Amino acid sequence: MSEADEAQEPVNGAAYFGEEAKALRESLGLSQPKFAERLHYQQAQVSKVENGTVLASEAFATAMDRVAGTPGVYVRLRAKLSKQGHPEWFIPYVELEKTAAKVEDYSNAFVMGALQTPEYAEAVYRAAHPRETDAQIKRRVELRLRRKEILERDNPPLLWVILHESVLRAEVGSPAVMVGQLEHLLTMAASPHVSLQVLRFKAGAPAAGLPFTLLTQDDGATVLYSETTGQGHVNDSATAVRDWTATYERLRASAESEARSLRLIHSIMKEHANEQHAEPARDALG
Repeated sequence: MSEADEAQEPVNGAAYFGEEAKALRESLGLSQPKFAERLHYQQAQVSKVENGTVLASEAFATAMDRVAGTPGVYVRLRAKLSKQGHPEWFIPYVELEKTAAKVEDYSNAFVMGALQTPEYAEAVYRAAHPRETDAQIKRRVELRLRRKEILERDNPPLLWVILHESVLRAEVGSPAVMVGQLEHLLTMAASPHVSLQVLRFKAGAPAAGLPFTLLTQDDGATVLYSETTGQGHVNDSATAVRDWTATYERLRASAESEARSLRLIHSIMKEHANEQHAEPARDALG
């Protein structure tokens, strides 16, 4: 997915929820350490939520409902805030991604949102929205990073991502940003829930010229998600799902094995690192 316009009018839901968490704590007459103890969380996590650094997880909101004696109130508030900032056309995808048992993604422009580092996401947004303020870009990045929550669930989905080699080689932000991003991919690939494959340049013309995602729920129902400029499309047509599942299988067959893909990612990461070290020398030479 291009996702360049994933947040057209971002709203800082994390900060709003943090204020509500702090208000609840103060109404109960609790210090932050005592509140953390009642929630069964570390104080550091409570601090991050109250400061709006992160949007509270669903489990955290559930703990707040337990402590406050308000079944579902904070969970529903969090769910509503988690959607804010997404354009309407992207919300169906976000909701499907949250509940999917399997996500199969083909990316040929950028690393998919759920696997992006903050620095990489910022570089993507700055390229797409060069006239926005630092605060606007920051809000967009915060919204993007919430996508990682699908991998933090008690029962996370199987995330299978096929990356075209161009995604790894394009210098998004800077060599340093790319080193961090590729290092993050390698870290995530160590999870049993994440599988990465690279479709190399030498594999020839890919089976698909555009990015797309297949999302499968627990009951086996699969939908296709794709994008055109400024619009997202969820398609549950049996014919479309069958055809694009076959396309994904052709991409998977043409891509490198997981082991070879990880070695390639590591190798390209080293190339970006060498470029990073070479830049100061070039600058010194004028």
